[in-house]
Amino acid sequence: MITETGKVVALKGGRVWVQTIRASACKSCTARNGCGQKVLAAATGGRANQILVANTMNARVGDEVTIGIDEQALLGASLVVYAIPLVLMVVASVLGHHVSGGQDSAAMLAAAGGLALGFVAVRKLQRSGTTDCEPRLVRVNRIFSENCL
Repeated sequence: MITETGKVVALKGGRVWVQTIRASACKSCTARNGCGQKVLAAATGGRANQILVANTMNARVGDEVTIGIDEQALLGASLVVYAIPLVLMVVASVLGHHVSGGQDSAAMLAAAGGLALGFVAVRKLQRSGTTDCEPRLVRVNRIFSENCL
């Protein structure tokens, strides 16, 4: 399970808004000088992110929580998001090239259409909920005020 620690900043029905701080692993990586991740991390400056998570552990505002996502679900979702558009682009390109009698412009137009169709298909899969890639609460660390002790 891939986990991240955050703080509950708001409640919304049966869900909680969890705020996390974007961190970069650039300080521990040996390839930091030739990697685009370093540039991206420097540009974003460690900004805070907020994510809406189901409140399965009765978390309250101010609690420090750990949210997690299953590695297999993340891997499967990544595969769907990248593979479907690329496969449809290649198939459409080959079909466009074959149908047009070998014209490259037709293959390029068909490739663009296949890529767009792939993006639409991924969007429909996302909305239908077939990708179970939603983070969930793993642990809640209650923050007690000094008045309670």
